[in-house]
Amino acid sequence: MQNEHTPMGEGAANAVDAVVEKAQEIGSAVAEKATQVGQAAAEKAASVATNVKDAAVQRAVQVKDAVVKQAAAAGQAVAKKAAAVKTAVTQAVAPKKAAPKPAAKKAAKKAVKKAVKKAAKKAAKKAAKKAKPAKKAAKKAVKKAAKKVARKAKSAKKAVKKAVKKAAKKKTAKKAARKQVRRTKAKKK
Repeated sequence: MQNEHTPMGEGAANAVDAVVEKAQEIGSAVAEKATQVGQAAAEKAASVATNVKDAAVQRAVQVKDAVVKQAAAAGQAVAKKAAAVKTAVTQAVAPKKAAPKPAAKKAAKKAVKKAVKKAAKKAAKKAAKKAKPAKKAAKKAVKKAAKKVARKAKSAKKAVKKAVKKAAKKKTAKKAARKQVRRTKAKKK
């Protein structure tokens, strides 16, 4: 019969201890690697989200600038047209030498106001129509980026979970090895 104090029992105990130690080292290394992978994935996801957000904001600013520019151009066109209409109405209503009558003057002002309103409304509608697709595209890009980030974070989470599971399995194997050694020692006694 051999026990822990005999050279054979001591050798077996040392071998088990070495295996257990090695398993602990591997488990620690796996857990450390999993943590690093998780951190890298989280950093990458944050970076992608920021880039997408910046791109969307930049696109929105460009669209806004384009709409403002177009609205300004439309406003100028409306003002030009209004001046032309006013001139035409004034020339048509008032004879060249006679002073214009108040009713004719009023009608001319009303016609000019109406023409200006109509042209401004038309220009605003046109500008809004052109801005709609750009807004839609920006929204779509942000949504797509958010999905991508979520997928990457999910896969990183999976990798960490897997690594932790693996480390836990190794720990369980180590415990089983210790138990087996104890049983063997008990049987030998």
